Amino acid sequence: DAGLPPLCRRCRDNARILAVTLMQAGYAIVSGGTDNHLMLVDLRSKGLNGKVAEAALGRAHITCNKNGIPFDPEKPTVTSGIRLGSAAATSRGLGGQEFAGIGRLIAEVLGAVAISNDGTATGAEAAVRAKVAEMTKAFPIYG
Repeated sequence: DAGLPPLCRRCRDNARILAVTLMQAGYAIVSGGTDNHLMLVDLRSKGLNGKVAEAALGRAHITCNKNGIPFDPEKPTVTSGIRLGSAAATSRGLGGQEFAGIGRLIAEVLGAVAISNDGTATGAEAAVRAKVAEMTKAFPIYG
């Protein structure tokens, strides 16, 4: 940590909180956690794929990317994982408490999608979208 700029330290710390929150919700982080601002979430244990998760989270206004995992059985256009990062939200001023909340929101959407039959969770997506709007209003890009 010595010499690590404060913003970089916060990005890493926020990513760790997000990773722990998702692991507590039953999601596997490919590396078992994170040492930087990024993480790769393996969705297979929840019966999801990256394409479906990316779309559902996008509808809830949470940005992620579908991403292959090591030895991924899915096609590259589908994937078994998603990649999440902490830099943009940390730059807006969000901290550990907010990142734990973001992890819970992600788990809420993905949990609802996992039990749906059509890859959507309209109610959960709308509820989370409203919570995301509140959070982003409290942490504007330009103060």
